[in-house]
Amino acid sequence: MANNIYSEKVIEHFRNPHNYGKIEKPDGIGKVGNLKCGDVMHLYIKVEKDVIKDIRFETFGCAAAIATSSVVTDLVKGKTIKQALKIDNNAVVKSLGGLPLIKIHCSLLAIDALQEAIYDYLVNNKKPIPEKLKKAHQRAQKSLTH
Repeated sequence: MANNIYSEKVIEHFRNPHNYGKIEKPDGIGKVGNLKCGDVMHLYIKVEKDVIKDIRFETFGCAAAIATSSVVTDLVKGKTIKQALKIDNNAVVKSLGGLPLIKIHCSLLAIDALQEAIYDYLVNNKKPIPEKLKKAHQRAQKSLTH
């Protein structure tokens, strides 16, 4: 661990985030936030033939929030929608070499942003939405209002 709090990978993704910024005319946008800690994530995807060709993010939050957003973009870029939906917060945490327990919610937020972007893409393109994604969308929407 770099400073006994965050791993070297977390620090690296925080200092040099991958795929930071907006996508012009994205195919899907995921906007999520955690009212308790103040983290806000916007995740943008560009999709071609059901493959996520580009993914970018804008995050206002702590080092863990920025690092988890960054690593999610690395894990998802080039994957099909179906493959991207299989990525969970455990994969995010593992890719970062771990997170302090108090920061695990950041990995959940990054996955929520991804799922919301995919949900938005599917709705905008009138494609079927898996039941599991519908439930995730309802949870994400509920967390924004509570």
